[in-house]
Amino acid sequence: MSRTFTQIPVLDIGPLLAGVQHPGYLATVRALAEAAHEVGFMQLVGHGLEAQQARLLEVTRRFFALPEAEKRKIYIGHSSNHRGYVPFGEEIMASGQPDTKEAFDLSIDLPPDHPAVLAGTPLLGPNQWPELDGFRETVTAYYDAAFALGKVVFRAFAVGLGVDPELFLQKVNVPPSQLRLLHYPHNADAVDRPGIGEHTDYECFTLLKPTAPGLEVFSPDGNWIPVPYREDALVLNIGDLLELWTDGYYVATSHRVRQVKEERYAFPLFFTVDYETEVAPLEAFRKSDAVKPLRSGDHLLAQVMQSFRYQLERLEKGERKLPEGARPYYSLGREAGATEAGRGAC
Repeated sequence: MSRTFTQIPVLDIGPLLAGVQHPGYLATVRALAEAAHEVGFMQLVGHGLEAQQARLLEVTRRFFALPEAEKRKIYIGHSSNHRGYVPFGEEIMASGQPDTKEAFDLSIDLPPDHPAVLAGTPLLGPNQWPELDGFRETVTAYYDAAFALGKVVFRAFAVGLGVDPELFLQKVNVPPSQLRLLHYPHNADAVDRPGIGEHTDYECFTLLKPTAPGLEVFSPDGNWIPVPYREDALVLNIGDLLELWTDGYYVATSHRVRQVKEERYAFPLFFTVDYETEVAPLEAFRKSDAVKPLRSGDHLLAQVMQSFRYQLERLEKGERKLPEGARPYYSLGREAGATEAGRGAC
């Protein structure tokens, strides 16, 4: 990537939600595709999720205020499909640095008798839910709404490439698209260190709702560009899989969150495709034969297994094996050579 930038585009996606008949639809698609090509980051306004985001924040605050013992009843290590409460220190950065956040992780909520679950597809199945009035209903409603928005965006990304509008969406049936509820408590001793948290996301794209500033994006000229905090905006960034699919035309740009003293929350939805999807450069965008195909779900599973303590313990005991051909932790993305990359710093 040689393109440099000095600011993050802001796009009103109202025309996308209105549909292809809206007179501004194609202009909005072009702006979306240009931002994905030039920057890999953008802020989306006019998304219509503000009321649901307010309710999500309210129940999230109530959940993380519960006693630790209560939250640990749904510890992610109790789940067979990587769902539930993530305590402080559970995630391991590539550098081995301790983590400073807690989380609640969920995805598409499938019953045990769903065909994909019966087939043993990793990362699919039921969510774990706390016993907290209104939590499940509110979180599920937000997941469904953000996922629906993601489908609209994914279709627009295809239109922006000049390919079949359903090219990507035909691979979106029961994907392990994860929503994370992240909590960074007040930290009076917060100190930044160069490189901490630099990463690209390894799904197709991310829709992030933050509650405070701090997010920064790396420009190839060597500068970190702050993403101005807008209460009304969703931050969208391209992930590794969509960059691979377009052989770099849509770019997955490294980003980080600066350490801040203030308590903050963040809600990223990591939008991806069905587990078995093979991702390889589209012929119209392929620059060489050097880029190898990637099975999307195996890549996601391998990264999870190499970044959570409970998963690493199972690997060490020989209870689990990495998927065949698994890439090392953080082997994709421009931060791959860094020593202090970290997952989930949104």
